[in-house]
Amino acid sequence: MHTKLCLLLSCLFLFSTCAVQQPPKVTTPFPDDGTSVFHDQNKKPFYHGVASGDPLSNSVIIWTRVTPESVGQVRVKWTISTDKNMSRDKKSGTITTDAAKDYTVKVDVRNLQPNTTFYYQFEALDGKSIIGRTKTAGENDPSAVKLAVVSCSNYEAGYYNAFARIAERDDLNAVVHLGDYIYEYQPDGYSDPTLDRKHLPAKEITTLSDYRTRYSQYRLDKDFQKVHQMHPFITIWDDHEVANNVYKEGAQNHQPEDGDFMTRKEAAKQAYFEWLPVRDNATKDIYRTVTFGNTVDLIMLDERLVGRTYPVDSVGQAEFNAEDRTMLGAKQLDWFKNELSSSTATWKVIGNQVIFSPCDISGLGFGSPVNLDAWDGYPYERGQISQFLEKNNIQNVIITAGDTHSSWAFEVPSDDKKSTIAVEFGTPSITSSNSDERTPVDQVMQAEKVLAAKNPHLKYSDLRNHGYLILNLTQEEAVAEWYYVDKLNAPSDKEMLGKKYVVQKGMNKLN
Repeated sequence: MHTKLCLLLSCLFLFSTCAVQQPPKVTTPFPDDGTSVFHDQNKKPFYHGVASGDPLSNSVIIWTRVTPESVGQVRVKWTISTDKNMSRDKKSGTITTDAAKDYTVKVDVRNLQPNTTFYYQFEALDGKSIIGRTKTAGENDPSAVKLAVVSCSNYEAGYYNAFARIAERDDLNAVVHLGDYIYEYQPDGYSDPTLDRKHLPAKEITTLSDYRTRYSQYRLDKDFQKVHQMHPFITIWDDHEVANNVYKEGAQNHQPEDGDFMTRKEAAKQAYFEWLPVRDNATKDIYRTVTFGNTVDLIMLDERLVGRTYPVDSVGQAEFNAEDRTMLGAKQLDWFKNELSSSTATWKVIGNQVIFSPCDISGLGFGSPVNLDAWDGYPYERGQISQFLEKNNIQNVIITAGDTHSSWAFEVPSDDKKSTIAVEFGTPSITSSNSDERTPVDQVMQAEKVLAAKNPHLKYSDLRNHGYLILNLTQEEAVAEWYYVDKLNAPSDKEMLGKKYVVQKGMNKLN
């Protein structure tokens, strides 16, 4: 069983791997566990609902998936409107899909008004989809921007109560998912064994058919489906969309018996672009910038498949500080620097998979003083970014991170530790387990105190709760709020505000 060191968690992340057989026709077997809507004939043939994403000021991606009863090309009509009854300011068109796209449908709807709420729907095979809601970004305006930041949505770990709470909100511009959207392991490889939420298929997923079926299973969960219906998503992958601790040429959770790694990686990328509402491109790159008027440039990075080199096993290895050890790679790093230096938005928000800030975890029983899977494991390239920010006096940088299943707030130190160059907020997991599932609460709280003592730039950590992060950004300040759900092992409508920080424009300080 494979493990993953999750920063400062008292458990090792055993991310489950399941594989899926290609169905004889089109439909795949789906779990009937109370959360699946596959058998709801009222949704036929759009059992997977709808989704939207990558909003620009004048366009947005809308998505659905058709489940026909026999193989063949399907013609799908789409309609978008400013009215929830689909009767005003309508645009419409048709598109075809087939088995080569796994019957997914993705439309880049253009020539839309900026900063406007839209409603959209699909029609095919004598059926209509549910109506989705989305919103375009602002254009050359100083409007406030509110983002929900999420990560680590393991189906087997619990119910998506946090997604349900986000779906109920009417105040968001978008949901930013920082990766581990699905998990690749076999049933019970990384799960709450008391729940009847088992991965399909019953093996580690390695082929295109496998990845497609796993996405299908996740997207049939009623709460996952609802949050996609109500808000546009902006997503990046982390490792579990492919395999645990993946890098550009391999992964910790990939063995010779799993087949050719590059074939597996390309299959995972293809399924990701089919099943998520991301804007297509020829190279299937996910690093990109989404602009929200004059207020926010959201710069999304790929820290897994483009430039991450082979990880080291310890800080004592001779190559630990080597210049050719990268997480972004030269091409993406140059692009990232240019996006930072050319941005005219008040806030530069970085969509980043793993913790950027240095964090001493020595003495917590991990066998390493730092998390080698995070930026602490790639110190030379992190130093290049830190020095660039400081040398070019780039202000109002907010780094967001997922991966650790915990909440964090850092004042990011400069490379020489003499100044503060940014702030960083880590979002907890939607469901994936953290310390609270494996260790008594008093021990977890003691670990949080140890972390604070060892890391004076760390202003807040919570290794116990699950939920999401809200960023509310205006021309004058950025407000970060952590919302936590009360349970994962059953549906619940309860949440609480766990912590709040304010960052004033021009100040890299957490108040």
